[in-house]
Amino acid sequence: MTDQLNIHAHGQVGHLSLNRPKAIHALTLDMCEGLSAALLEWRGEAAIEAVILDHAEGRGFCAGGDVALLRNSAMEDGGAKGREFFHAEYRLNHLMFTYPKPIIAFMDGVTMGGGVGISQPAKFRVATENTKFAMPEGSIGLFPDVGAGHYLPRLPGQVGKFLALTGARLDGAECLWAGLATHYIANAKLAEVKARIVAEPGKIQAILDEFSSEAPEPRIAGNKGRIDKLFAPETLEGIIANLEQDASDWAAKELAAVSSKCPMTSKVALHQFSENADCRDFAANMAMEYRIAARMIMRPDFAEGVRAVLVDKDNAPQWQPAEPEQISEGDVEAIFAPLPEGEEWTPFPASA
Repeated sequence: MTDQLNIHAHGQVGHLSLNRPKAIHALTLDMCEGLSAALLEWRGEAAIEAVILDHAEGRGFCAGGDVALLRNSAMEDGGAKGREFFHAEYRLNHLMFTYPKPIIAFMDGVTMGGGVGISQPAKFRVATENTKFAMPEGSIGLFPDVGAGHYLPRLPGQVGKFLALTGARLDGAECLWAGLATHYIANAKLAEVKARIVAEPGKIQAILDEFSSEAPEPRIAGNKGRIDKLFAPETLEGIIANLEQDASDWAAKELAAVSSKCPMTSKVALHQFSENADCRDFAANMAMEYRIAARMIMRPDFAEGVRAVLVDKDNAPQWQPAEPEQISEGDVEAIFAPLPEGEEWTPFPASA
């Protein structure tokens, strides 16, 4: 088992702690496979009633996935290792989404990308005053994955589109307001909360309710009217036009955010919203996202986005194409097309 995870069972509660603090617990292939192996083992153990998921130390829960591995794979092995990572990560996401026992995810600190993928499937999702939630994939030419095609369209109004296209960061109070968190609990209380859950795993809801505190006023709530109006169009061009025509400082700020993101990422994200309506279940959504991921990591935008943000850090990516109008509907649909036989994503077998 990888040393990037701490895996224990405390009585009737399984405990998974991410342990890669220097990388803010960004998920590696080994971590995804280790988490899945533990969950599969506990799924069939009657003695385990619930699972706690948190991070061992450091300033974040999980900052995302192993982007360096993905970029190297795209440049060195035709994306083979990258596809292996996505297949394992999405299997983990789906396993958590369909898990028969309650999982409690503690979103304490940075919760982005892959961290969203392992927190949102949990029945209980605890935010704190430290929570920093985002789907920032547009900055690196990827796309909102790990189930975001399912979660984001189900947020209030146009909030999901807003998060996908701007990469906006939400704090703990905003996560609670949007339904991304089920509880808001002060960081100082988390150790006691976990100890209580271990002692009384049959009373998780009551324990979390007892320790919850009133969250501050969510800032995003004050802008929901603007978000619902300006992000209503189904096209990227329509949303940009709305933002350009609005004279407010808020619209100018969000226009700058949208315009800085990879245009193909944004168009793919919007297409996800419409395509998800045809996904019969979460597994179908993950199969769709795997098709997208397999292709998006091979586009020049991904290597360029990672270079601009994480390698050279000049934050000046040169997107190809650079303008939304240069991307046709056919270009986007090709990214969603079925993969060759034998290459599609598959979930773990259901438990007996």
